[in-house]
Amino acid sequence: MSPIVYRICTLLEQLLQGVPIGTNLGLYRLLFALLSGHFLIERGAVFPALERLGLRKNEVHHASAALREGHWKMSTLIDNWQKWVQQEGSFQTHHYEGYRPVPCDLTAFYRPHLKGLTSKHYCQVADKALPAMVFGVAVRVGSISKQRLGIPTLLLRGEPTESDAKLERRLVQTVAKSLHPDEVIIADAGFDLCDLLATGKSFVVRLPKNATVRRNFLPEYKGHGRPAEYGELVRPLPRTHSGKEIAGTPPDKTVCWEEGRRTLTAHLFLEVVQKQEKPGGVPFHVVAVYDPRYREPLLLATNLSVSPEALRSLYRDRWAVEQLPLSAKPMLGCERAFVSGSESRYRLPELALLCGSILSYMAACSTPVATGFWDRASRPTCGRLRRVLGRLDFSKLPSPVGQLRKKASVTAHLLTGVRGHRRQKANVIQTNTQNTP
Repeated sequence: MSPIVYRICTLLEQLLQGVPIGTNLGLYRLLFALLSGHFLIERGAVFPALERLGLRKNEVHHASAALREGHWKMSTLIDNWQKWVQQEGSFQTHHYEGYRPVPCDLTAFYRPHLKGLTSKHYCQVADKALPAMVFGVAVRVGSISKQRLGIPTLLLRGEPTESDAKLERRLVQTVAKSLHPDEVIIADAGFDLCDLLATGKSFVVRLPKNATVRRNFLPEYKGHGRPAEYGELVRPLPRTHSGKEIAGTPPDKTVCWEEGRRTLTAHLFLEVVQKQEKPGGVPFHVVAVYDPRYREPLLLATNLSVSPEALRSLYRDRWAVEQLPLSAKPMLGCERAFVSGSESRYRLPELALLCGSILSYMAACSTPVATGFWDRASRPTCGRLRRVLGRLDFSKLPSPVGQLRKKASVTAHLLTGVRGHRRQKANVIQTNTQNTP
């Protein structure tokens, strides 16, 4: 058997430390079914995926109960996963002029037919908001053998009636509480600049193309009319309105640098405030990066004093947060699910996101395994590793040791059969019989 299989088994045992005995064994089987791609084959059905793993009937029910009713928290698994990555030392965190990127984003698992689901998220394919389980995700970015990866540090559940804007605000506030002084929040254009400025932490956020800001000082008085209360309007990028072209504001500073055979140019607008604020507000910088490979420039806002080259590199690492849903949904088959419990509807997507990170990390650390004779230039990808795990016989794997075992609970005193159902209707009939004269 391949050494990577034994390594994954050891990882799962370490990952489930702190989970109650019995429940950890059920989660062990569930996680292995996710990593093996059985949920992909069974289109997200829990029981068929566990049965395909080779489990017996009682083991399938045990693993399902651990998902549905087990007393465990996702934060425990994430903390154990970060400790494992840190102890191995293969994951090299990215640094840019002394700052480490921490990208944040929202991801959704669409459940349009789930009854009672009130939370929604915009779907680009349907071009409208659909019922979905929405999560806020934050990762730390690094690389293994020149392969960029994101290790999750936070999975935040969206409330049933919480909009995307409120969840983004809560995500930024939660990440800011545990942010180290050398870490920077990286956000896409969907995040509000006001929320990032309110945290008081370092950030880099993308601005829309039509964004406008103001100078942090009043313009010179012209000698007539009412004195100005707001700073001069700054338009970083030119635009077209009603067929007329509106020129952009000249930058305060221009910086150029070489990247390979290309020359990149950055226009800097320093010490500006938001459009609705008067002078004296919280200042920040706006940087427009022009790359000859793209038609439109990259417009960023930040409160860091770094070079435009480092700023662009910080934002480019935001794509590491997109790897988690890509691995969890199309690669592991959890884009659709057939769970409806109040807890399992959240837990299954969370475990899928965690397994996506584990599969990508373990694939990057191991020797590439070819899918077949046609795969002559195999790469260390999570899809190839998933196919290797999918061909394994789970019953032939080494049995877990230590705390990872079935709980020896005493059940002889419990009622069985119909007497153990505790049906409400039977209690009502018995009460009415006793009250009958």
